[in-house]
Amino acid sequence: MTVEPDVLDELARLRARVPRLTGAFAAGTDGRVLAGDTTDAAAAHLAAFGVDVLEAALRLSDAAGQGLAHEFLVHGEGGYVAAYAAGPSAVLTLLAEPRVNVGRLHLEGRRSGARIGELLGGALERLENS
Repeated sequence: MTVEPDVLDELARLRARVPRLTGAFAAGTDGRVLAGDTTDAAAAHLAAFGVDVLEAALRLSDAAGQGLAHEFLVHGEGGYVAAYAAGPSAVLTLLAEPRVNVGRLHLEGRRSGARIGELLGGALERLENS
């Protein structure tokens, strides 16, 4: 299943739509990096950690009676880390500068997460039908 070029294209479009985005990568729910657009050497570690944190957010949201969690956002001194569900089998993790437009980050992160989920779902469907 080769979807990396399509996912990389989506990450490039995302970077063009969100100024101050410093990194973006998609990882499977197993923590394996599917595609990345980041200069961060620790992307594989961050991808796995993003999956773990989104899973923790799912449990927290469920325990609080808020239903299924789809995203999380961390605001640190050096900027933001955001993760969005990308279909049932992947997570989109974004890194951004402190002055990023957070509303824009959410809007575009959600859109790209949905698109990546579609790309991965379509690839799985093609694989199953072959």
